[in-house]
Amino acid sequence: MKPWKNALLSLTVTAGLLASAVPAFAAQPIPGYEQTSVQVNGKTLDYAYGEALVQKGTTMVPVRLTTQALGVKLKDNKNGTVRIVVNGKTVTVKDKGTLIGGVPFVSLRSLAEAAGYDIRWDRKTNTVLLVSQATGEAARGFLWEVKKDKTTVYLVGSMHIADKSFYPLRSEFEKAFAEADYLGVEIDVSKAAGEEQQKMVLDLGTYQDGSTLKDHISADTYKQLGKLLKDNGLQPNAFDKFKPWVVETTVSSLKSSEAGYDAAAGIDLYFIQQAVERKMPVLELESYKSQLSMFNGLSDKLQEKNLKTAIENFDAIADSTDEMATMWKSGDEKQLLAMTTGIAEDPEYYKALLTDRNIGMADKIDGYLNSGKAEEYFIVVGAAHFLGPDGVIKLLEDKGYTVTRK
Repeated sequence: MKPWKNALLSLTVTAGLLASAVPAFAAQPIPGYEQTSVQVNGKTLDYAYGEALVQKGTTMVPVRLTTQALGVKLKDNKNGTVRIVVNGKTVTVKDKGTLIGGVPFVSLRSLAEAAGYDIRWDRKTNTVLLVSQATGEAARGFLWEVKKDKTTVYLVGSMHIADKSFYPLRSEFEKAFAEADYLGVEIDVSKAAGEEQQKMVLDLGTYQDGSTLKDHISADTYKQLGKLLKDNGLQPNAFDKFKPWVVETTVSSLKSSEAGYDAAAGIDLYFIQQAVERKMPVLELESYKSQLSMFNGLSDKLQEKNLKTAIENFDAIADSTDEMATMWKSGDEKQLLAMTTGIAEDPEYYKALLTDRNIGMADKIDGYLNSGKAEEYFIVVGAAHFLGPDGVIKLLEDKGYTVTRK
């Protein structure tokens, strides 16, 4: 695996929380515009940053986030010309986009029409309604089963960022989840934009001594970052208060989001939302603080290395996210193992991201299996945690369990 892909793979392992939380710090009111609501197939869009804005009767929406919500891929957005991929074909949005508050926006009507949606207006609620016929093929994904006496644990390998093409999931996922008494996840990503979680990011991910990013990375890396941000409609110093690990994760998530992948469609959140509706207990195998501390504990050298490789390979991130999505939907264990073991090329990163955390996860799962009760657990964690000599499956097998692929 190319070394720079290691950083991107972390998005499928852990960093969905940052993809949701960090952009919220950049949200600013936009003068001269009114806000409105948008619903897609009956679901109100909750923009992490940037809202639907109205000026002179035209509703403008953030390009990246809205294409993701419509279930189409953003091919590119150059000089205001937005192109999307609909049913495998590239379609150019009729109206040109513009920057509003440093964020690319485009006419909602022209974007929706290009994506194949009917557009309606609800005057009573001041809401734009978009309606489409949902389609999709069942994804293979990664699902294993472990049993001990009366207790059953289902293990689900997740991608924390996804799009609507991942759904519907095949019936084996839904059946196992329907029978489960508990949902287990790394962390409850539905809380990522909460005040407490954002404060953690600020406390751990920003400099508290008056210094800035510029003081902690090389002049060359800082210059490259500034150019990248400017080319993407942001201020060159937009992330000066953040440490390299936050910036690197955010840069990667910006590009993957532009391609239509987002934590809002992630496998974790899909099941968390259903668990909330069912009033099912949600167990966290880790904590926000432990995950953020893991990133914050990486050496300065590794943090800058990851940031630099993300910058230099920024344009390839979308294609590589597509590759990972295809791997997940096809359920290709061989490809997943290759991606996972590629992280081992950097011992420090491998130990922090996988080895140490896998031990903790396996111990938690072992505890569930030893509950002695007729209960079923549905455990959803990043797919990269499961395979390989240090993976959760091998650790459980070492404890005497038989793990079966479903």
